[in-house]
Amino acid sequence: MMVGFHDVNPLVDDSLWQWRAHNGGSHMMMDWNEYRKQLTAGVKEVGQFSPDTIKGYLELSSAGQKKDLLGPKIRELIALAVAVTARCDGCITVHSEAAIRHGATKEEIAEALGVAVAVNAGAALVYSTRVMDAVKEYPSAASLHE
Repeated sequence: MMVGFHDVNPLVDDSLWQWRAHNGGSHMMMDWNEYRKQLTAGVKEVGQFSPDTIKGYLELSSAGQKKDLLGPKIRELIALAVAVTARCDGCITVHSEAAIRHGATKEEIAEALGVAVAVNAGAALVYSTRVMDAVKEYPSAASLHE
């Protein structure tokens, strides 16, 4: 049984999850263009009820661009790596389109995603040391297996 996106996020229409042949046999998990349209409509609705939330978000989003030291392509590559780390499909669709629009290649995107994978793996390793430290607090449980 295929799990629909609504099983993960009930705010998004399940028709977005499309396992379809594309470009000679590869599969797309989702219709990202349609999702971006739905997301835009949803954000607009939030803005109708809470305009200050959207205003604050837009101000925060533009704050890092003022000096433009990184340039838009690098900012979008960073945004994609963060989107993967945050597991944010909305971020993925918005920043994928923006990265391509600003000239990012598939190879550059893949490299940025590789950084995200490595940092997340590193974070898991670091937190593994915290588990081992926490286990030391329970000497009776730890000594059972020594």
